[in-house]
Amino acid sequence: MSTAVRGRGAQHTLLRFLARRAVTSIILLFGIVLVTFSLTVIVPGDPVRAALGEGASSNPATVAAFREKYGLDQPVWVRFFRYVGNLLHGDLGTSMTTGRPISADLAKAVPATAEIAFYAVIVSFAVAVVLGTLAAYRRGKVTDEVIRVVTLVGLSVPTFWMAILTYQLFFMQLHWVSGSGRISPTLTPPPTVTGFYTVDYMLNGDSVGFFDAVGHLALPVLVLSLFTIATLTRFVRTSVLEVLDMDYARAARAKGLSGRRVVVGYVLRGAALPILTLVGIAFGSLLSGTVLVEAVFAWPGLGTYAYNASKNLDLLAVTGVGLIVGVIYLVINLVVDVLYGVLDPRVRLS
Repeated sequence: MSTAVRGRGAQHTLLRFLARRAVTSIILLFGIVLVTFSLTVIVPGDPVRAALGEGASSNPATVAAFREKYGLDQPVWVRFFRYVGNLLHGDLGTSMTTGRPISADLAKAVPATAEIAFYAVIVSFAVAVVLGTLAAYRRGKVTDEVIRVVTLVGLSVPTFWMAILTYQLFFMQLHWVSGSGRISPTLTPPPTVTGFYTVDYMLNGDSVGFFDAVGHLALPVLVLSLFTIATLTRFVRTSVLEVLDMDYARAARAKGLSGRRVVVGYVLRGAALPILTLVGIAFGSLLSGTVLVEAVFAWPGLGTYAYNASKNLDLLAVTGVGLIVGVIYLVINLVVDVLYGVLDPRVRLS
């Protein structure tokens, strides 16, 4: 068989693999919409009373007008199909809390959370690969034991407590970093390009705004990274240990290759796929689980928006947040599956 024929066969296999994943993702997307909408239907409480308050909710005419405006007077199945129809046109509805389109609210909240999650994952991945590989390569020795104790502490300390502690220490006491919010009150947000203030300030050539945004990012990223580093380090150690015991890694060491070359050229490549999966899961978890950290640092992200929407029984906003979180996980899993298929041909045939 010629090289060209084998190349076309591999390309077709990859395309079929991607097509299967795309179809699965569409089915899962519909399931996400159904589940998020259903949860808002069965949630206890009266959204009308929560939105209008005790006084206005005692007026039947006001209640009827409110329910008609937001479609709450319609049967559940009518509201669902109307919601799906609006979704197909990119309309997530209007928030009862803010009075603005939910898509506009999420367009501000999601980048804010994505920025701290992105930098936290980058920092966590870089540190965890070094620590996990070092612990595995020196297993049973003092270095391994110290790293294992450190990661255990990182897993045990509550995130919200660490956020409060770091805020009090590094901002209130030492004044090493900036305080709460994304930027200082005296600065103007940059023109929106990516939604990441650090990137947008840099694209705008504003060094003052860039360093101010970095200062405000420091503590939230530090707090989120500590737990993620602990989780990733333990997983990297386990994955690297498995590869170190494989025949090809032993053969590389037997050839007299340096430890660095064996680790970089053989061990990390062999351990990359399971590590990649956990990194994707960690990123999705950070995006959807930053409520307490955002509350401590007054960060106007997805967690803060979800908390306010839930507190006020803003059903459409809650549905929008649930849908966004579900789509984030779906996209991350799809990207990881695609990378699996690209890096490991065996996955395409499974």
